[in-house]
Amino acid sequence: MRSPRYFVIKSKDGHRYDNVRNGIIISTSKEDHIVTTREAIVIETPIGYDGPIEIGDAVLVHHNTFRLYFDMQGREKSSWNYFKDDMFFIDDPYAYKKPDGQWKGIGRYVFVSPVPNDQSGITTTDAEMPLVGIIRFGNDEMLELGLNEGDRVVFEPESEYPFHVDGEKVYRMYTKNLTIKLNEQDNGIKEEDN
Repeated sequence: MRSPRYFVIKSKDGHRYDNVRNGIIISTSKEDHIVTTREAIVIETPIGYDGPIEIGDAVLVHHNTFRLYFDMQGREKSSWNYFKDDMFFIDDPYAYKKPDGQWKGIGRYVFVSPVPNDQSGITTTDAEMPLVGIIRFGNDEMLELGLNEGDRVVFEPESEYPFHVDGEKVYRMYTKNLTIKLNEQDNGIKEEDN
């Protein structure tokens, strides 16, 4: 059973939602896209596919892939991705991981970890530094630009798409959203000599 265009996947743990964190239920809504499962296992690759993803690899997918919703008559429905039983179709995953490997972004997708706000020189009370992060899962496009995993970067506003991966909050964005590479000692703010 292979598709000409789509990967066939199933949820990593058999659940459509990832709504329990540290033993606390953070949402009970079936329509809450923030807590939908984003990690899946590849059952089949598309016919003719010759990329790096293989059967058994983990992939990160769109928030609507496993989501349930209610139609205009109040009937519960699955997303268009639903195939049958616990199998779903996707066209382009965002990242993949071999069973014993590390996550790697696909194409233009890169994942950035937010940086805690130490409040030094930034006029905000946010828990995270605004628009600053550390590259967590890179891609080939980023490497060509001289960026590496672990680099501290500044990214464009409204480019953060939150994921919860391996117990960690990361933002999915495009390589083009990374605007500045910061030095290790730089917290993103240059202070001028007085």
